[in-house]
Amino acid sequence: MTTLADLAELVRAPAALSVPGDVVAGAAAAGALGPRTPALAGASVLLYWAGMAANDWADRGLDAVERPERPIPSGRVTPAAAVGLAAGLTVAGVGLAAAVGGRRAAALAVPLAASIWGYDLLAKNTAAGPAVMAVCRGLDVLLGASGGRVTRALPAAVTVAAHTWTVTALSRREVSGADAALPMRTLAGTALVAASAAIPHARPADQTGVRNGSARVAAALPAVLAGWYAARYGAAQAEVVRDPSAGRVRAAVGAGITGLPALQGALTARGGAGLLGLAVAAAAPLGRRLARKVSPT
Repeated sequence: MTTLADLAELVRAPAALSVPGDVVAGAAAAGALGPRTPALAGASVLLYWAGMAANDWADRGLDAVERPERPIPSGRVTPAAAVGLAAGLTVAGVGLAAAVGGRRAAALAVPLAASIWGYDLLAKNTAAGPAVMAVCRGLDVLLGASGGRVTRALPAAVTVAAHTWTVTALSRREVSGADAALPMRTLAGTALVAASAAIPHARPADQTGVRNGSARVAAALPAVLAGWYAARYGAAQAEVVRDPSAGRVRAAVGAGITGLPALQGALTARGGAGLLGLAVAAAAPLGRRLARKVSPT
């Protein structure tokens, strides 16, 4: 009999802590932070869980060989239940986004849902896989920006998308292991992502040309959070360069997933919401602890 724990494992429930920060970062960049932001974040989580369930349904044959302990091949969740859950979560996510954000949010939620399913069913095992997954995360950031000036959130969306490309590229070698060239490329990408997030938006100086202390702290916060992200995820990738075994690759993928809130926090702080950025980044250590109980990969 399927339990809630089985379903939580199916949808990688703790990994959803890496999702609301997309919406928050997009809203902060677009000047759209407001009462509907939490609901849009909730819609984003529903779509993420839908993608995880659809992923395992699509991979049920392969998982029976490579990961027989997963919920579907182990018999704890039936294929019909998994695909039904994925479909239901998709409808709920798109519906919630449309209900709280209107047509502008729906115009982003629908292609986001289509990209998620397209990745799981078509693109995942092709050369286009990392790019399609990057598009999913970029659209997720723009979903948060749907109530404001979406174009202002494009840099944040590209930054999160680039991070996602590195994680997805690594994830394709979770079972077989990788050669050292792959983590070297993703590590270089992580350095660029962190540098992009660390650059603060230009802020006007006061009349004396000297910023006050609080303004200096606000300007430094994106760099601090981006450095935290780079140190955690970068160290895991450096280990893969040293030892590109499957276990090290899985650890790096996990670090990329659970470390994403620190990057999102940096982008949120860069959008002018420093305290909220710190709150978003706080999901990173929580996600690492929960990942010890339910694997995020």
